[in-house]
Amino acid sequence: MIHAQNLTKTFAGTTAVAGIDFVVEPGRVTGFLGPNGAGKSTTMRMLLGLDAPTSGVVTVNGRSYADSPAPLREIGALLDAHAIHPGRPARDHLRWLAASNGIAASRVGEVLQAVGLESVARHRAGTFSLGMGQRLGIAAALLGDPSVVVLDEPVNGLDPEGIRWVRQLARRLADEGRTVFVSSHLMSEMALMADHLIVIGRGRILADCSMNDFMTAHASSYVRVAAPDLAAVASALAGPDVEIVPDGHRLRVMGLDAAGVGDRVGRAGLTVHELTRVQSSLEDAFMTLTADTVEYRTLTEGAVA
Repeated sequence: MIHAQNLTKTFAGTTAVAGIDFVVEPGRVTGFLGPNGAGKSTTMRMLLGLDAPTSGVVTVNGRSYADSPAPLREIGALLDAHAIHPGRPARDHLRWLAASNGIAASRVGEVLQAVGLESVARHRAGTFSLGMGQRLGIAAALLGDPSVVVLDEPVNGLDPEGIRWVRQLARRLADEGRTVFVSSHLMSEMALMADHLIVIGRGRILADCSMNDFMTAHASSYVRVAAPDLAAVASALAGPDVEIVPDGHRLRVMGLDAAGVGDRVGRAGLTVHELTRVQSSLEDAFMTLTADTVEYRTLTEGAVA
């Protein structure tokens, strides 16, 4: 379990993380989301003792990371896939990590096989592609068979097979009862991977809830209706709390669920060809929630730099 209490970090008078509280529980994948500059990386660095909090505490299984006698056995982390000496072979990189934490050398071969790097274990890390470096970083995170796994942007540089593998790995680790904390900007993958979301913006927690609750609160939805006589359907559905918007040869209906639309159309004796509930994506919901916390904005369409 990861527990942050009033966690705060300031740099030269600028507050990067502003008194946040959260708990990352075992047995589920917790996604950590936020725009660039939101404080995600700083929070993860404080979790691993790489940055000291200005105030507050963050603990892993009840104690600070620095107090663990064998950190890799308790928490495995990937923050920077490039944090490897380029001249060191992959196997040797993992062997010294294992030796420093009292981990059996046999475990090195196991994790290399698990991440698909066994055939290039003797190759120098500096020759690895970005995706191969990510796999090596994940191997290091898994080396101590830890109960807590923290992965920052783990799918960067991976091909579709690798992305799917990371997703399945995170799910398997959570199903084994481990604490899994994953940061990513790839919303489509987070939607498939995470059970719970913590969303941060300008150093403050904006949401801390299940994926289902987040989508219910922040994702827009409507019922798409296709019918031979759209005007008659619109008339049958009209009401004070119902919004109907033409959408080509269909209607978008807000304010009624699919069952409600079907009931009203049925009572009117009308025929429909399509009745589909459509919900906006996790990306859309995230953008809606964080719109006021984005630090860097791109030019709007038609604008000139």
